[in-house]
Amino acid sequence: MNHAEGPLLTVDVGERETRTESIDDVLESFVGGRGVGTKLAHDRVPFDADPLGPDNGLFFTTGPMQMSNMSFTGRMNVTGVSPLTGGLLSSNAGGFMSRHFADTGYSAVEIAGESDDLLVVHVTDEGVEFEAVPGLEGATVPETCEYVEDEHGLESEHVACIGPAGENQVRFASVMTTEERAFGRGGLGAVLGAKNVKAVTFEGDSRPDVEIPAGQMDVHREAATTDHIMKEQGTVAVMDLANEMDGLPSYYFSEQSFEGAAGINGSAVAEKKYKKGTCSACAFACKLPTRDEERGVETEGPEFETAMAFGSNAGIDDIVDVMQSNERCDRYGLDTISAGNTVSAYLASEDAFGDEELILDLVEKIAHREGVGDLLAEGIDRAHEELGVENWTVKGMDFAAHEGRVLHGQGLSYAVANRGADHMYATFYSVEYPLVGKDEAMEPTGLEGKPDRLVERENLMALNDSGVVCKFSRDFMNPDRYEMLFDADFEDLLEVGDRVVELERHFNNQRSIARDADRLPYDLPGFEEALDEYYEVRGWNEDGTVPDANISGGSGAVSADD
Repeated sequence: MNHAEGPLLTVDVGERETRTESIDDVLESFVGGRGVGTKLAHDRVPFDADPLGPDNGLFFTTGPMQMSNMSFTGRMNVTGVSPLTGGLLSSNAGGFMSRHFADTGYSAVEIAGESDDLLVVHVTDEGVEFEAVPGLEGATVPETCEYVEDEHGLESEHVACIGPAGENQVRFASVMTTEERAFGRGGLGAVLGAKNVKAVTFEGDSRPDVEIPAGQMDVHREAATTDHIMKEQGTVAVMDLANEMDGLPSYYFSEQSFEGAAGINGSAVAEKKYKKGTCSACAFACKLPTRDEERGVETEGPEFETAMAFGSNAGIDDIVDVMQSNERCDRYGLDTISAGNTVSAYLASEDAFGDEELILDLVEKIAHREGVGDLLAEGIDRAHEELGVENWTVKGMDFAAHEGRVLHGQGLSYAVANRGADHMYATFYSVEYPLVGKDEAMEPTGLEGKPDRLVERENLMALNDSGVVCKFSRDFMNPDRYEMLFDADFEDLLEVGDRVVELERHFNNQRSIARDADRLPYDLPGFEEALDEYYEVRGWNEDGTVPDANISGGSGAVSADD
């Protein structure tokens, strides 16, 4: 089985010490990316670790596909205990950093401990440098990247950094790379901030030699030549369909369609797009560099989730307003989905939907924890009672745009996902939208037959995150191509994904996250029966816990005492 190559580098920022160790057995069983990050975190982070304390680790990982030239491989992974959900969580970002990370020769880099001084950590194939940077306190993401380039000659694609939101430990702060790409969901930027690390850079000339079959170029060629609406409109292309299905969250989830959708849909974004945007080695080019010269805003996006969170959910029907919110979140290092939804919760409490000036002010206040921003920086789960609004979260994570009240399998996915209400954990929405030409589409309503399919989707997405392969490759990947690329039987590859999901769940179980947390703020017909069936398919207990026998023994598995 093709897998990432290279040792684990542990960087203790408190002691200013580093060490390397072989993790070949972990790589062989978990491939790379999220799989390796999950296994390492499960084994090395105490089950009772404070997400914002020195015992939490942050694991940067990439996979074997980053040694290829194939489209859909310009991505990498970060894993740690989330300050938003309290559970083990992986976040995935595109851009151009993954190749530079691979050039260091490491398969994984662990940031451990807690520094007394604000640091930039420079990771190279020749060693690690700890640079105290007191002058970067409070710096934005662009300012931090400019400093690294001016002082070290490294462009932003070498840099993973935080903005003021991470320094101030906003629970949904992002780790940013290439300035505008985010390890977004779950607040891992706050973990880096708690460690007093402003940035980590990656540079080297020691990329491992992983042989990827020549068939990779078939995927690359199709990505380049296939006509696809995402190349023009990105993920916002689905907004009109979602709105027509009454599946577009609006006005802080109180409504399911938005009368102003035409002002923030795919066509509106396409009108502001001024060039192609892509990730490393990818010919699909689905990113959205946009600008509006009249108002002087330039950003990358917004994608569908951001257009929901700062658009329909906030009562905003002007795409340039959403672009401004998107740009500000990138500058300060905030997850646009959680930031937009949390702002929308405040707008609901004040009956102030559609107030763009207030929205931008709230983003500022959240990033700096000023005034009401200090409350909102805690996220909806911790702030909703004081705001007097409903708690639209699962496991502490607020909802993405794909509406589980209409797409019932996606609703079940939100409930059971170890990461909380995140659409990318299983991308189940992709099999429920009634799109022309989809041979495997399921009826959006109802849960019959969906738990089995959900387990398969979760396992496949965990494999993609371990590979690392972009989930938007779905129209170009099939079992034969997975087998070709990873040199393994497809079922064996799905078992890798199964182990990843199970280790996440086991870690979270030790933190008292089980069936009681697999809940939605709305009712779905047959939900409890589907939940029972999901656990049965997974081989878990009825209370949503993983049996000890599932964890102990077997290749790459660990005992609960390790």
